[in-house]
Amino acid sequence: MHFSIPETESRSGDSGGSAYVLRKEYGANVLPAFPPKKLFSLTPAEVEQRREQLEKYMQAVRQDPLLGSSETFNSFLRRAQQETQQVPTEEVSLEVLLSNGQKVLINVLTSDQTEDVLEAVAAKLDLPDDLIGYFSLFLVREKEDGAFSFVRKLQEFELPYVSVTSLRSQEYKIVLRKSYWDSAYDDDVMENRVGLNLLYAQTVSDIERGWILVTKEQHRQLKSLQEKVSKKEFLRLAQTLRHYGYLRFDACVADFPEKDCPVVVSAGNSELSLQLRLPGQQLREGSFRVTRMRCWRVTSSVPLPSGSTSSPGRGRGEVRLELAFEYLMSKDRLQWVTITSPQAIMMSICLQSMVDELMVKKSGGSIRKMLRRRVGGTLRRSDSQQAVKSPPLLESPDATQESMVKLSSKLSAVSLRGIGSPSTDASASDVHGNFAFEGIGDEDL
Repeated sequence: MHFSIPETESRSGDSGGSAYVLRKEYGANVLPAFPPKKLFSLTPAEVEQRREQLEKYMQAVRQDPLLGSSETFNSFLRRAQQETQQVPTEEVSLEVLLSNGQKVLINVLTSDQTEDVLEAVAAKLDLPDDLIGYFSLFLVREKEDGAFSFVRKLQEFELPYVSVTSLRSQEYKIVLRKSYWDSAYDDDVMENRVGLNLLYAQTVSDIERGWILVTKEQHRQLKSLQEKVSKKEFLRLAQTLRHYGYLRFDACVADFPEKDCPVVVSAGNSELSLQLRLPGQQLREGSFRVTRMRCWRVTSSVPLPSGSTSSPGRGRGEVRLELAFEYLMSKDRLQWVTITSPQAIMMSICLQSMVDELMVKKSGGSIRKMLRRRVGGTLRRSDSQQAVKSPPLLESPDATQESMVKLSSKLSAVSLRGIGSPSTDASASDVHGNFAFEGIGDEDL
């Protein structure tokens, strides 16, 4: 891939200076092609086109941890967002939702990056500084039934106000959720009253949405603990439930266990879970551990040219995104599994964050250290602090809810190590090698 910016932009302005520094720092062939900037003012249609191009560019960059951690690159992207939308730097009100729908209104600058906004939300809720790294901001689309469809996790190089307002739709919201996968970290969060309330509200919401799978008896126990306001006991029980702390995606299609199989993908507990309905209407679940994924890649199809015959179910010009991972099904047998979904990039980012967390834990690190503080930055504290409201009592579970049948076999805990070159099925620039991959020994078969 090649980094390309028109001469008018590369010779003047902050963007051009950053581009030069980036080319010098990373080389011309490392960076993705950047959406070109025009010399004259953009029409509304051109602004929207460039916004979409920047959106795809930012998601592509997030796949490269080296670029994603570069402050030079991040500041360059933030300026590009602000310039494209022609948003002046000024103080504005921004609404952030909690998982239970509670609104948190904060005052920020239009130029504030994600970490600034996250700190402002934490200050408004009175969440301690050392717990901020346990939470993240997510861009979501609110459906008609009130459920959230996740667009992406907001990254360091984003301006949340610009990101959400540029979409020009009330459907898009910013939501605060916990950002870790290992439930063992819940203990740190539950030590604090605000952290406990946030975790409790999110868990109740996930149960109500059906993201966490519960039996009638488990639901009865949870409701009893909720009536007693025993939040810690409620969470302890919830931690034992299937899909606790998982992030659920929209219905999509996979080629496992057969081609064009309708599935619902959930990410959590160092795995991807695929729920599917087999012939006979039996609901089943296949689990793919991240430690068994040798590598993965995200690919997109090129829109069909005008006049071409499109595939069923695809609109003209619609980009088809696919997440494919090479999975160790058994000893010495690797198989590619492909998921076709508009949320493929976010699924890939979830996989990467699971690997990152596994590696941090392996090295003896802590999530508390994962939050990077801005050098010389200031944390604006609000005079008024907003409490997290308790959610309403859980509704009775659907009596028709079916039990899940496990398709995957037992996978024991493994140690972490690096891998060699990725599969020859894809180029090295497209494949993300998994440093948490580990082969299955004879004792596991």
